[in-house]
Amino acid sequence: MNRNWVTPLRLDLEKAALVHNWRWLTAQSGQAACGAAIKANGYGLGAQGVLRQLAGAGCRDFFVASWCEALALEDMPEGCALSVLHGVRDEDMAVAVASLARPTLNSLAQISRWRETGKPCDVMIDTGINRLGIAPEDVFGGALDGLNIDTLMSHLACADEDSAMNGHQLAAFRALAGRTTARRLSLANSAGICLGADYAFDLTRPGLALYGGVPRAEAAGQIKQVAHPQAQILQRRILKAGDSIGYNATFTAQVDMPVAIINLGYADGILRAFAGVGTAEGGRCAILGRVSMDLIALDVLALPEAKEGDWLTLDYALPSTAACTGLSQYELLTGLGSRFERVWR
Repeated sequence: MNRNWVTPLRLDLEKAALVHNWRWLTAQSGQAACGAAIKANGYGLGAQGVLRQLAGAGCRDFFVASWCEALALEDMPEGCALSVLHGVRDEDMAVAVASLARPTLNSLAQISRWRETGKPCDVMIDTGINRLGIAPEDVFGGALDGLNIDTLMSHLACADEDSAMNGHQLAAFRALAGRTTARRLSLANSAGICLGADYAFDLTRPGLALYGGVPRAEAAGQIKQVAHPQAQILQRRILKAGDSIGYNATFTAQVDMPVAIINLGYADGILRAFAGVGTAEGGRCAILGRVSMDLIALDVLALPEAKEGDWLTLDYALPSTAACTGLSQYELLTGLGSRFERVWR
């Protein structure tokens, strides 16, 4: 392949913003260590690149969902640890036993199959979210006896809201302190960190806020945008007054107007929810008509010099983009497709 060839769409990723976000979350974590959830390919930004940037900044604890994600990160930087949040199935045992990553055990069956290995693990306790994890009563009943536990975890269900459930989960988790041989306790995700020092325990596990998401009002103005989707102009054309553009002719020009067709679409995670509300270049260019699988039309009246081959940046600040599209900040990140070249600067 020609080494000078580049893809027509890329994610412009800011190292300084990612590191800034982790350091702010670290400061909010107080005496607790601050780790990083890098599951779902680093929330869409590229897990290997995120790992490299954050390890260089001092992060030592990383979390993925599954063993296929762990295998893609086998060459961990020295001093860094990886935890696999979805535990260990029968099918995972050979890979998990050979790996330096720790499984986060989520059921009595997983505990049973892992105990005989004697290897380190983490354990998830269900304090109310009712997804993965064993019950606190199982801990009191000795279910974790004989395990080599690094971190005892739980997960908050409503940390992004001022919910009484947060306090109930905190109390339930706090009651487990000293009841196991676990070296550390960990409860808070990004939103949980914003709830205050009581939720930090020994280790926090942010995800969304690392990547530019604002999980609660306390983080507004503190978290920086990391990812900027960019695409090349494939064609510049004039849309005549009365002409429509795109599928189902949902936009009709009232006057003659210049339009740029860019190499981007819902196959790349820029979903149809952007139609009529999405913008590019700091709000200067509105999306016209339907978002297609691979193409988007932009009004470029404000960019008279824009031409074929030029790069345009889609406006993608997560809180405001979520508000205008109805998509969650998580969906906006993790839906970013594989056709983007991910470029750190």
